[in-house]
Amino acid sequence: MTITNASAHGLTWAKSSYSDGGNNCIEVAAGQMAGATPVRDSKVPAGPAVVFGDTSWGVFVDAVKGGQL
Repeated sequence: MTITNASAHGLTWAKSSYSDGGNNCIEVAAGQMAGATPVRDSKVPAGPAVVFGDTSWGVFVDAVKGGQL
């Protein structure tokens, strides 16, 4: 699922703690949509966001933390 910037209006976005200080990271609006986690490219904040189901997002984050990706 993808949401447009208009749909994402009012969400509070947080940059990844692994950001290199530039714009080469993602931003996440965790806990703001029931059952879903919107993710967007920090270089294009007015662009669309991809929405992951909470379970899928958790599996992805665990895999990254575990060095599997």
